Amino acid sequence: MPFGPEALVYKAGTKMFALLSEDGDIPRLSLKCDPYLAQDYRERYPSVIPGYHFNKRHWNTVICDGTVPDAEILKMLDHSYDLVIQSLSKSERDGLTKG
Repeated sequence: MPFGPEALVYKAGTKMFALLSEDGDIPRLSLKCDPYLAQDYRERYPSVIPGYHFNKRHWNTVICDGTVPDAEILKMLDHSYDLVIQSLSKSERDGLTKG
């Protein structure tokens, strides 16, 4: 929890791919995303906004208010993980297993 007890950070190797913030009534999930796909999600779902406190081109924040289907959030989560895995060194990637 490098950002305090209200924010859970999820990493693949040494790089963050998700941050779950529960400092308010509604949890927020920030995820890395391809810039074109990020824009598509923002246009389809009003509760998907540019990444809060992140590079707004490469990160989205999902306001978890139930308006984005769970299956879609899982796809976003997998996409974020996959993007981060691709940016790791081969040795670091080889040390990971996707669970």
